[in-house]
Amino acid sequence: MDWGVNNAFKNLKDIEPKAMMDVALISSIDPEDVGLAYSEKANSAPSIKPKKKTMTSIYLKFFETAPDGKSRKCKFCGQSYSIATATGNLGRHLSNRHPGYDNSGDVVTTPTAQPITIAKKAQAKSPHFVLDHLNWLLVKWLVLSSLPPSTMEEKWLVNSFKFLNPSIQLWPGEKYQTVLCDIFRSMQDDVRVVLDQVSSKVSIALDFWTSYEQVFYMSVRCQWIDENWSIQNILIDVCHIPFPCDSTEIYTKLVRVLKFYDIENKVLSCTHDNSPHAVQACHTLKEEIDSQKVSPFCYIPCGARILNSIISDGLRTIKSVISKIREFVLKINTSMDISQDFIQYTAACQEGNWKIPLDTSVRWSGNYQMLDVVRKAGKSMDSIIRKYEETLGSRLLLSPPEKIAATVMHTFLEPFHKTINNICTNKIPTIGLVLFFMDHISETIATCRDSRHNPEWMKNAAEEMAAKAQDYNDQVCNIFTYMTAILDPRIKVELISESLNSENHLEEARSHFIRNYSSNHFPSMTNAYMVQESQDGGTVSFAEEIARKKRRASMSSATDELTQYLSEAPAALQTDVLGWWKANSTRYPRLSLMARDFLAIQATSVAPEDIFWSKGDEIDRQRFTMPLETTQALLCIKSWTEVGMKLKHKSTVIDYNSLMELAATAARDNVTVAFDRKQK
Repeated sequence: MDWGVNNAFKNLKDIEPKAMMDVALISSIDPEDVGLAYSEKANSAPSIKPKKKTMTSIYLKFFETAPDGKSRKCKFCGQSYSIATATGNLGRHLSNRHPGYDNSGDVVTTPTAQPITIAKKAQAKSPHFVLDHLNWLLVKWLVLSSLPPSTMEEKWLVNSFKFLNPSIQLWPGEKYQTVLCDIFRSMQDDVRVVLDQVSSKVSIALDFWTSYEQVFYMSVRCQWIDENWSIQNILIDVCHIPFPCDSTEIYTKLVRVLKFYDIENKVLSCTHDNSPHAVQACHTLKEEIDSQKVSPFCYIPCGARILNSIISDGLRTIKSVISKIREFVLKINTSMDISQDFIQYTAACQEGNWKIPLDTSVRWSGNYQMLDVVRKAGKSMDSIIRKYEETLGSRLLLSPPEKIAATVMHTFLEPFHKTINNICTNKIPTIGLVLFFMDHISETIATCRDSRHNPEWMKNAAEEMAAKAQDYNDQVCNIFTYMTAILDPRIKVELISESLNSENHLEEARSHFIRNYSSNHFPSMTNAYMVQESQDGGTVSFAEEIARKKRRASMSSATDELTQYLSEAPAALQTDVLGWWKANSTRYPRLSLMARDFLAIQATSVAPEDIFWSKGDEIDRQRFTMPLETTQALLCIKSWTEVGMKLKHKSTVIDYNSLMELAATAARDNVTVAFDRKQK
C-alpha cells in the first residue's frame, strides 16, 4: 500500500509552521534538557565597513541555490527565497519551520578577505547538534528491534556511547517511553483515518500470548483489499486482557477496539486461535452483530494452528527419537571440528550437501530437519557419534527400531512438508487454498490409518490426527467459507471438498450475491419510481413498467455474472488471485465487489511462517520479554512502519533520511574543526 500518497499522512511540505514547532527533528521535547538552545554570539562587525562584503551564515548550509542563481530553496521543505534575502530571515524560517537547526550558529558578516572561522567554532562547541540525532535514531532502533526503553539505561550500552563520545547525553528511559507513547498516539490517529477510507469489508484476526510478567495479551490485525486489488494487513492494536482472561474480557476488549476504529459495521469475519475463550468471545460478537442486522458476520479457526496441532499429534509418538537427533545436531552447530567432519562424511557417503548451522527449532521446520538428518545422512551421523563418543556419548546412537520409526514418520510427513511450504510461500493463502490443502491432508491421514502395512503405533497416531482434521472441517463448513472458496478463481466449485460442496450452499451464495451486490452497490431505476407508485395510490405508471423491466434485467445480469464465472474452468494454482480479479473486474463488475469482501477473510490468525518456521521463535522471545507499559506502542509502531507509515511525533513526521544526512554533515564538520585545531 502506498501510504505516502494517502491523505492520512503529511510530508514536510504539508505541515504548517505552527505544527512543526511541536517537535524538532533533532531536538527533544524539552530543548534545555539536551542543550539545543545553546548559541554563541559572534563578534560585532568592524565600525568601518569595506566596500565589498560577503554574507556567510551557518543557515546557508540548509539551503541550496537554484541553477539560475536568483533564489535559494530550503532543503527540508522546499520553501524558496530570493538570493538577496537576509540570512536573518533564513534563520527565522528555520526557527519557525524546523526548530533546533536555527540554534547551531549565528549569522556572521565578514569582509571578503577575512577567513570564515566563527561559524565553525560555534559548531564545534555544540555537540548536541549530533547527539540529538542519536536520540531520535535510537528511538527507531528500539522500535525495529522491539526492545523496551529500559535498554537505554543499561550501563554497558551507555558506557559504549561514552567511549565513542564523552559528551554523549542519552535521554533517560522514562523519556524514551514518553516519546514512544506520543508516537503511538500520533500514528494511531492516522490509522483511524486510513480505516475510515476503506470502502470494502474488512476481516480481523486475533492472536494471544503471555509475557514474562504473566500478562495476557491479545493482538488484533485488520485485513482488506483496496481498490487497486492489493492486500492490506495491519496490526491495529495490542490489548492487555485482565484476569481472569476469559471470554468476557476478550469480547469487551475486542468490541472496544472495533468501536475505537469505527469498523464494527465493516467487519465481515474474525479468525481466532482455536482457544475455547476466543471461540466463545467470537460467538458473542456474532450474536451482537446479527442482532443489529447490519451485515453478516462469521468466525473461523486458524488453519495453520490446526495443521500444526495435527502434526504435533503425529510427532508425539517419536518424541524421544527427535530429542536424540536434536542433541546431536546442536553439537554439530556448536563445534567446528564436528561440523567439518560431518560435511566431509556426508560428501564421501553421498548423503547430500548440508549447510551448517542446521535448524534445531522445536517448531515444524526444526522437527522435520531432525527426521531429514536420519533419513538422508544416517551413516554419517553414526560415524560422527562413534568418532566423538567421549564428547557426544554412545547414547545418541539410534537403535534399528528408532531409525525405522524416524524413516517411516519422515515418509508419512513428506506431503505435510510440501503443503506447509506452499502455504507459507503463497502470497495470499486464501480460505479456498487452505481448505484445498487441508482436504489433501485429511486424505493422506486416512490412507495411513487404513493401510494394513503401517505399524500399529502409526495407525493410532493417524487416528488422533484424523479426529482433529475432522473437527476443523466441521467448524469451517458453512456458507461463508463456501462463498470465499468459490470466489478464488483457482478453486471454484471443482476443487472444494465434498463436505463443503452442496447445492444448498450454492443457492444460498447466489441469493446472498443478488441481495447484497446487485441492488445495494448498483441501484436500479426501480427505487426512484416505487415512491411515486405509492403516492399515486398503487397505480402503475408507464415509467414504472419501464423501471420494473430494468430491475428484472439487472437481476438477471447479476445472476448471470455468478453463473458465467462458475461455468469457466478454474485458473491454474500458481495464478495470482488478486491479479486475476483485477484483470477480470470489468467482466464481473458486481461479483468483483463480493470477491473483494470475501477474499479478505484471513485463513490464519497469524502469518503461517510464524507458526511453522523458526522465525516464530524470535517473535515469541521478544513478546515474552516486553514490559506492560510499552508493549502496545512498540509492536504497533513497528507494524505501521513495516507497511510504509513514517514515524510521527505529535503533528510532525520524523524524517530519518534528513536526520542521517545531517548527522553525517555534522560529523564531517567536527572532524574538520578537530583537524584545524591540531594544525594550529
